[in-house]
Amino acid sequence: MRALVTGGAGFIGSTLVDRLLADGHEVAVVDDLSSGHVRNPDAPLHVMDVRDPALADLAERWRPEVVCHLAAQISVRRSVADPVADAGINVEGTVNVLEAARRSGARKIVYASSVAVYGRPAVIPVPGDAPTDPRSPYAASKLGGELYLATYRALHGLEYTTLVLSNVYGPRQSPEGEAGVVAIFTDALLAGKPTVVYGDGSQTRDYVFVEDVVDGFARACGPHGDGRRVNLGTGVQTTDRALHSLIAAAAGAPDEPRFEPPRLGDLPAMAVDPAPAYEALGWRPRHDLPTGLKATVEWARQALV
Repeated sequence: MRALVTGGAGFIGSTLVDRLLADGHEVAVVDDLSSGHVRNPDAPLHVMDVRDPALADLAERWRPEVVCHLAAQISVRRSVADPVADAGINVEGTVNVLEAARRSGARKIVYASSVAVYGRPAVIPVPGDAPTDPRSPYAASKLGGELYLATYRALHGLEYTTLVLSNVYGPRQSPEGEAGVVAIFTDALLAGKPTVVYGDGSQTRDYVFVEDVVDGFARACGPHGDGRRVNLGTGVQTTDRALHSLIAAAAGAPDEPRFEPPRLGDLPAMAVDPAPAYEALGWRPRHDLPTGLKATVEWARQALV
């Protein structure tokens, strides 16, 4: 299989590139390197914004069977501060990727969406058929991308699978995005710096290890999950306070965070039901949180050397 991965120099994208290469596929990467890094010399890197019209020419030369679209503006707070820029990358960029895929004759798009599209869900873990309720420009732009996927399928027969990602963590992670708290705690605890928990520490999130997430992408690149949105998460809620304790234990550091007032707009709880991914992709998370955090901390420790 020939694959094109947008955002393929980033945290999740570069891990996906490694997985696809290990599976014997040919991979090309598109990334503007605004936050990513050159990771794998075996995958040609094209430094390019996903809004660049030249993306279509690149895709026509590469002729990918599948396009994995992970390039995005991922900060909720940044989207609130500059919704026009957010929509430019996440909506205009996605349409440009779809056009490139259509013109190149690609069979399928695998699209990275976010739990933010569910807003404040009535049921947790959030089922796969839950209504969407975007409450930030970021969430609206990711949902907009999903709508364009369905439109291109109806108009042009371009298949897709949407993967709604819960809080992804693991090696190579930056502090950006909702799951960035893992990287923030890890870096601070390894450096002996103070850490902060907002509110009383009871806020919950659903943390899923990056290698499990890329396994979902690899499975979705095949014939499975066509025309579907599926959640990639564990369904398990972990409080901020418990997360800090687990990372402190893995780092061998004191478990003594400072508590500050809760941040405006933070959700009190989130987890997704991954059952549709079991059925559609044959996917299950293989790493529990202590195991994944241990691997994450060890990678961060080595990166400091």
